[in-house]
Amino acid sequence: MSDAETPTEPAGPVTGWGRTAPSVARLVRPRSYEEAAAAVRACGTRGGIARGLGRAYGDAAQNAGGAVLDMTGLARIRSIDADAGLVVCDAGVSLHRLMEVLLPLGWFVPVTPGTRYVTVGGAIGADIHGKNHHVSGSFGRHVRAFDLLTADGTIRTVLPGTDLFDATTGGMGLTGVILSATVQLLPVETSLMSVDTERATDLDDLMARLTANDHGYRYSVAWIDLLARGASTGRAVLTRGDHAPYDALPRRARRDPLAFRPGRLPAAPAFVPDGLLSRPAVGLFNELWYRRAPRHRTGELQRLSAFFHPLDGVPHWNRVYGRAGFVQYQFVVGYGREDTLRRIVRRIARRGCPSFLAVLKRFGEGDPGWLSFPMPGWTLALDVPAGLTGLGAFLDELDEEVAGAGGRVYLAKDSRLRPDALRVMYPRLPDFLDLRAELDPRAVFTSDLARRLGL
Repeated sequence: MSDAETPTEPAGPVTGWGRTAPSVARLVRPRSYEEAAAAVRACGTRGGIARGLGRAYGDAAQNAGGAVLDMTGLARIRSIDADAGLVVCDAGVSLHRLMEVLLPLGWFVPVTPGTRYVTVGGAIGADIHGKNHHVSGSFGRHVRAFDLLTADGTIRTVLPGTDLFDATTGGMGLTGVILSATVQLLPVETSLMSVDTERATDLDDLMARLTANDHGYRYSVAWIDLLARGASTGRAVLTRGDHAPYDALPRRARRDPLAFRPGRLPAAPAFVPDGLLSRPAVGLFNELWYRRAPRHRTGELQRLSAFFHPLDGVPHWNRVYGRAGFVQYQFVVGYGREDTLRRIVRRIARRGCPSFLAVLKRFGEGDPGWLSFPMPGWTLALDVPAGLTGLGAFLDELDEEVAGAGGRVYLAKDSRLRPDALRVMYPRLPDFLDLRAELDPRAVFTSDLARRLGL
């Protein structure tokens, strides 16, 4: 197939999952590695960037005036070693598809974020993390190799322990186009989770519970009420669990212990009135959510989808924030910097940021990716309506707090960080820029995020 025959759409608006700052780009859908190489050669002066299922919240998979390579047409599972738990697949394969295929064989993806609708290529490019980082690290730790199409048209097999591997895991697509990957999987006996749930009365109570007992769970996450103030500041619902063993299943569930049946609710409407997520409305939701949670419950059996991906049951849930969209802000500060976390939580509560999707987790050992986000410490993520008055200046102030504590923000969710803050937060940035200049001197691979941050 010639370059001209590669499926291409006219230039149109592209946005991240937060639906802020759309930009116009030419969308190209390669269906083979050859078409991907041809698309890269034809990118033009504005370059190109690979895109998966569009779940990066900000502008990482946008490219104003250039090309965006939709990699979802490359979605073959090439081989499965059911004995060793290894899968070789194209970069456009989603984690949802891997679960569909691999769960019946007794294997699960090693790391999953809050949505299963991300591609393997995106998981590597963002070096995604999940509820199990304190045990399992980021996605890149479980990748045994990947094939990378670089700016000179070469396809390189990249192995862990090399500079190119460490620059690409977390490199936001700026070292090249990931074409395929070999991933080590996690063995499971069932498709259900055994879950413990408890309430924490405030932020200190929550941190104490996490610190004392997280080592006993593979997965751990806390929903936190960021509107609560006074003695209740940082109150939370803590949810922890592991894959349920076969013996824990009731008789009926043992008939098909590895069945994967995620539920699905009606999609969010295409139009949602602005202001729906006001502070009073979110405050009421948070109060009800906290009160309905059990004070202490152990061993509840939940579906994988309910434990890991509750929002995936509502297609297009990002529409509920209205036309202006929303900003997801996620940062991490190291252990020993709990006072910084306390100050930030109090500032958010005083500011009255209406966030009903706010989670706190503990990170384990950092991963080798030069721009990988996790580091040992506490990470807080919150969604805020983008139209909130003064939001930009407020988040800039939080950036200063985070950077001053030696922390960082997550690039896969970022849409507004300043370049000077980035340089402070990511100490391996000079190494990344040097390798990128050597590998791609003409900046064939670029994005709105790259231009905004000087990457």
